[in-house]
Amino acid sequence: SGPLLLESSSPNLAMPLNLGDTFPNFTKPSSDGEITFYDFVGDSWCLFCSHPDDFTPVCTTELGLLTKIMPEFEKRNVKVVALSCNTPESHKAWIPDVQKIAGTEGPFPYPIIADTDRELAVQLGMLDPVEKDAAGSPMTCRAVFIISPDKKLKLSILYPASTGRNFDEVLRVIDSLQLTATKKVATPVNWKHGDECMVLPSIKQEDVAGLFPKGHRIAEVPSGKGYLRFTPDPSK
Repeated sequence: SGPLLLESSSPNLAMPLNLGDTFPNFTKPSSDGEITFYDFVGDSWCLFCSHPDDFTPVCTTELGLLTKIMPEFEKRNVKVVALSCNTPESHKAWIPDVQKIAGTEGPFPYPIIADTDRELAVQLGMLDPVEKDAAGSPMTCRAVFIISPDKKLKLSILYPASTGRNFDEVLRVIDSLQLTATKKVATPVNWKHGDECMVLPSIKQEDVAGLFPKGHRIAEVPSGKGYLRFTPDPSK
């Protein structure tokens, strides 16, 4: 789907938006009225998701599931926002379908941004060159951005229109990002909250005991190098 793009100081120059870069602020209409992104997020983390089109099957299941698992994001201090190139009126008309398929009701728990001029879709590299709408214009792909409270991009995933997202994985990554933001650990393959973590390679062995009072273990490997250092989840 092409690189993520961020406006530069030159109007004719686009730059890649890399992990650690500042996510741009914007003001756009949405299903909840006009939203200024930084004001909406405040001091929270943010899950920012784009979808190809309203009234489409995969998108309906995705946004529906998000309504069911919003408590999981709320307890992690994560704001959720969705986006497509449809109008606010289209979003509002679609919301009852989303809630019906999810078995939820009441006020819709997150805003759906209306990027009708495709400004954000272009700026953030979210257009899918394969999937087109009825007018032949590229639709937004299934982008996932996780943004930290200091408005830095911490994760980006681009799914094709044909593949729905796995929000269990999104929650798992948020748990890892929030843990590793404050603790000197990394999380190994398939890690879940509460599992063993790994001591960062930058930490000297003589400092490990003081930093990790719960203890640690070093896995034996044929090379004899003691770089696989495991420690209990320090947040538990």
